[in-house]
Amino acid sequence: MSQNSTDDEDFLDLAEIAPEPEPVQMVQARQQVLKTLIIVETAFLASTATLIWLIAIYLYLSPLLRVFFPIPVALAYLRWGKRTAWMTALVAFLLLSILMGPPRSLQYLIPHGLLGILFGGCWRRRNSWLVSIGWGTLIATGGLLFQLVLLSLLVGENLWVYVNQQVTGVLDWIFSLLGLLVQPEIAVVQAIALLMIVADALIYVFVVHLAAWLLLERLGNDIPDPPEWVQVMLDFRDM
Repeated sequence: MSQNSTDDEDFLDLAEIAPEPEPVQMVQARQQVLKTLIIVETAFLASTATLIWLIAIYLYLSPLLRVFFPIPVALAYLRWGKRTAWMTALVAFLLLSILMGPPRSLQYLIPHGLLGILFGGCWRRRNSWLVSIGWGTLIATGGLLFQLVLLSLLVGENLWVYVNQQVTGVLDWIFSLLGLLVQPEIAVVQAIALLMIVADALIYVFVVHLAAWLLLERLGNDIPDPPEWVQVMLDFRDM
C-alpha cells in the first residue's frame, strides 16, 4: 500500500514538472512571426541582388561583381528553402524589369537567378562541388547562349557570326606564328567557339563557389567544403 502511494506521489510530482502544451494562439503567433521574417528576408535578398546588378551595370563593374549575382538567391534557399529562393529570384526579376526593362531583367534571371536556385538546392542537400559545378556549368552555358540570342535580337545582327570571326582571327594568328598555311573550317571554328563558352561558364561557376564558401560561412550558412586540392591551394588545409 505504501509502495502504491509513493508511486502516486511521484506521478503527481512529474505531472507538476512536465511543461504544459502551448496555447494555440502562441503557436499561431510564432507561425505568423516566421512568415513575416521570410517575407522580409525575401524582399531584402531580392533588393540586394538587384542592387548588385545595378552597380555592376552602371559602374561598369560587371567583371568583378558578377561573381555575387547568384549568391543572394542561393542564400534564400539555404535559409528558407526552394519556394523562398524562387520568390527572391522572381522579385529581383520584377524589380529589374521596372528599373531597367525586361531585356536586362531576363539577363539576370537567365542564368544568374537559376544558378542561385540550383546552387542553393545543391548546397542545402550537401552535394559535392563536382555535382553543383557540373550542373551549374550546363545552366551557365545555356544562359550565355540565351544572352547571345537575346542580344542578337536586340541589335538586329547575328552576334554568333561575330564570335566566329573573332575565333577565326585568333586561329589565323596562331597558325601564322607556327608558320602554317591553314585555313580553319567553319565547323572547327564553331566547335572552338562553343568550347570557349563552356570554359568561361566552368570558370565562372567555380569562382562563384569559392566566393560563396568564403562568404556564407561568416553569415552562418556554410556550404560543403571544396575538394582537398582546392583547400591546399588556398592554404586552408588543417595543420
